[in-house]
Amino acid sequence: MAYPYGDILFTETVKQFQTVAGSREGYANMVRNPDRSQGGRDIGPDEKAFIEARDGFYQASISSSGWPYVQFRGGPRGFAQVTGPRTIAWADLRGNRQYISAGNITEEDRVALFMMDYPNKARLKILGHAKIIAPADMPELLERLMLPDIRGHAERIVEITVEAFDWNCPAHIPQRFTVEELQPHLGPLQDHIARLEAENARLKAGLSDQG
Repeated sequence: MAYPYGDILFTETVKQFQTVAGSREGYANMVRNPDRSQGGRDIGPDEKAFIEARDGFYQASISSSGWPYVQFRGGPRGFAQVTGPRTIAWADLRGNRQYISAGNITEEDRVALFMMDYPNKARLKILGHAKIIAPADMPELLERLMLPDIRGHAERIVEITVEAFDWNCPAHIPQRFTVEELQPHLGPLQDHIARLEAENARLKAGLSDQG
């Protein structure tokens, strides 16, 4: 498949909407003449770096009732790792014990991952097949995935075999920053405020002594 993301998701109905909107020709050309920078199937250096820099992403699965279910997966940066040319894995920690995603994946392994980089207004969309692995079956992989900053009990390993990915345009992505991302900018301000407060305290003490 030249552009697997389009081959999978550009159904006939989707193509009709694209035709009405005037975008069909451009997407048809993308399928015929794919640009590796837009998407593909094999995980390259850019995708690997992006995936392993995330501290969270959204995972969509399909229930047996036909309803989609979206869950946020979070952890320290690098908790989701690229483990092969087309595979991504992470340790699935014990949570609220609803097990909706685990149950869905057991019956229907198709999932979608939506990874966001808000500061740089970038997003990576991934389609793949999920597999649940018992930690005892792959202890070496579990050891690799359990980073020092990870706290909790790993009930299972989730492995995604990528079928397609697509780099989405930055339009309409709001810029948002975590406390960690803001710290390099907040640190100097906090130091400056601390110095001003200390100087203010000294001035008040001097005035008090004079009184």
